[in-house]
Parts: sequence; C-alpha cells; structure tokens
Amino acid sequence: MSFTVAIVGRPNVGKSTFFNRMLEQRKAIVDDVSGVTRDRQYGVAEWNGKSFNVIDTGGFVPKSTDIFEREIRKQVLIALEEADAIVFMVDVATGITDLDESMTQLLRKTTKPVFLVVNKVDNHDRLLEASEFYSLGFDKIHFLSSISGTGTGDLLDEITELIFNDNEEQDLTGLPKFAIIGQPNVGKSSLLNSLTGQERTIVSDIAGTTRDTIHTHYNLFNKEFILIDTAGIRRKAKVNEDLEFYSVIRAVKAVDEADVCMLLLDAEKGLSAQDLTIFAMAVKKGKGMVVLVNKWDLMPKETNTARDYEQELKKRFAPFSDLPILFISATEKTRIFKAMEIALEVYDNRKQKIATSKLNDVMLKAIEAYHAPVVRGNQVKIKYVTQLPVVVPSFAFFCNYPDDIKTPYKNYLENQLRQNFKLTGVPVRIFFRKK
Repeated sequence: MSFTVAIVGRPNVGKSTFFNRMLEQRKAIVDDVSGVTRDRQYGVAEWNGKSFNVIDTGGFVPKSTDIFEREIRKQVLIALEEADAIVFMVDVATGITDLDESMTQLLRKTTKPVFLVVNKVDNHDRLLEASEFYSLGFDKIHFLSSISGTGTGDLLDEITELIFNDNEEQDLTGLPKFAIIGQPNVGKSSLLNSLTGQERTIVSDIAGTTRDTIHTHYNLFNKEFILIDTAGIRRKAKVNEDLEFYSVIRAVKAVDEADVCMLLLDAEKGLSAQDLTIFAMAVKKGKGMVVLVNKWDLMPKETNTARDYEQELKKRFAPFSDLPILFISATEKTRIFKAMEIALEVYDNRKQKIATSKLNDVMLKAIEAYHAPVVRGNQVKIKYVTQLPVVVPSFAFFCNYPDDIKTPYKNYLENQLRQNFKLTGVPVRIFFRKK
C-alpha cells in the first residue's frame, strides 16, 4: 500500500527541517549550485516498522520576496487531492498569521486526517504561547521542535496508526505492473502510444500535458502486463512550479504500485538530479529497474557513442549498476518492444526463488575463496545462507559475528550473488544473522 503524507505551511515555518528529521537525514543537501536543495522534496520515512512517503511542498513554492499566497493555496489543494494525510505546520514564534488562517479554511473542508503541528515549541513559555493555535479548531494538534526533535515521536505514532500493516500486499490482477517514470517531456506518453498503437494520451510539446496516472492493459505478441504512465497534469496556463509538484507526487504513487520501473531519459538532456532522486527512491522501495534512453535517433553517433553513454550512466547510478540500459526512440518505435521483453525479464528476476541447496553450493564456495576480514581478533565464519520469503530478493547469511561484517564484504557477497544468479535490474538485500 502506498501512504503519502504532505507537509504544508507558509514559508520559513520549518517544513524542510521537519522533513529531514522524518527521513532521518541530519541536514538537507545545501549547495551553491542552484536547484540542489529543490531536489530533496520527497522520500520514504520509517517508523514503528511501517514506511510511508513524505512530500515537502515547500520546495515547490517560487523563491521570491513576495509570499505567493496563490501558489501556496495551489500546493494545499493538490496536497488535499493527492495525499492520504496532511501535516499543517505553523510557527509559535510568529503566532497565527492571515496566511495560516486562509490555509486553515481550505484544510477544514477535507475529510482526510490533518495534523496541526506547531513548530519551534522548545520551552515552557513557548508551550503556553502555542495554546492560541487551538483557536484554529483542529482535533489533532502537536507541539514540537523540528530542530531538536522534541515531540516528533508522538506525531509519527499517530501517523503510522493510520497505515494498515499489509506486508507485501497481494496483487489482485496477478499481472506484472510496469511504471514509466521520468521528467516531463521525455516521451512517456509517446512510448505508451507506440507500444499500444493507440493515441491513448494527448501528446504535445508542452512539458506535462498528460494528466493523472494512466493504467493500460497491454496484451499483444504473447506478452501481458499493466503499464502505468506517470504523466503530470494538463495545464491551461503556462507550466510552472505546481506542475512539478503534481508530477512528483504522481510518480511517487506509481513507483509504489509498480513491480518494475522504467526510467525514461532524454538522450540529449541526460540524467538530472531529479531522475537520480526518483531512481534512488524506487531502489529503496525494492523495485526492479530498467533505464531507457529515449530520442536516441536524434543523437549524433560515432563508433562507441552508446557504449560510452552507458558507462557514464552506470557511474552515476553506482553502486547499483547491474541494470539494463537500452537506447530507444519512442516515436520511431526503435527497440521499444525489446524494452518490454527486458522489463519482463527483470520482473522474473525479482520474483525468482533460489533453491537453498544451490544457494549454499555457490555462496559457501565464494566465502571459502575470500573470507570476511578478521575484526577485533574475531574470525567471522559464515555457515549457511537462505533466501527470505519476501518480494524483493533478500538473503540471510548466518554467522558467528553478524555485527563484524563490513560494507566491502557485503558488496563482495552481493557481487557473487549477481554473477551466479539472474539478478540484473533488481535491488538485492543482504542481512547477517547470528547462528
């Protein structure tokens, strides 16, 4: 199940600090390169054994000395439409402002859970001052400090109570689900149309001219699956910040639904920071990955253009570089059916169950060939390995000192698994357990 929490509020109330705390990151990525902080607007939070998507709407409001009340209003309306729960953040230091009150009017109309969070409550006096926010009339009100983390646990407890604990929920259709993800205007709709041979979506040169995620049942050439097109929104006016927010929130939902994500890139523009963020998120969620470089027909080519391009991409995707990269043209229909075959292979790779006897045969030989390094005089001995019964290929290695195995050796074991079993395009999880 996909559960999404949106953080709304006027600028400078501490939304990003709170967002980073929920994601357990100590600091936002702050850099002089413009756009670096803007690419940290969404992620996955974990609490009480449950995970959920968090979206910080603040990153989408235009940076301006004027507070664009209209823009913030749009963010709230989109959040209300798309999210499952809303965190409405206000600031005790400034008290209730006109903008807080106008956002309250919008938020009071929804049936979705809204948590009023009064930030910067870090001492007793401020707690007394914060009581004025009861006048906004919300049932769920939390006083906390984003910087120190005081009070965040209670809020997270309440949020996770709303999430049903459906470990690896059953897919009702039984068909593989492929999500086409990527920036606006890389050709997602063109790819969908070329695959199905139908003008299912409006294709235009304005970035983000398709609205909503579109599910297409594909059943041609003895191949059957569900295609999820994560297009943005059809805009009447010029495309601006709220389009980006819309397309991001859609893409996050589609990633949750999919078994395999096909990241579509524009060959000429290459890989953006936003692409890397959504890629990392899909990998963290354990989704199969295929990278499709679209508009390859428009690229000037020499002998090794594709090879060099692929190597450069794999460097950027590291450490997860065991993934298929295909060069396609959605409009010319070049290699698009091959792309679907590869996506089906990745789906099978992700679903496979490796026999325990075969796993031990191969992996114990690899361990014998290269032992885990000695730590604090302890010789680590791995006795046995088994695949865990979960959707994402996960392996438990039973040993005498599970805490003494470091990342380089874990990487070695993952490489051995990848060399000996079909795991291309699939994130692999490795756990060490006490034997």
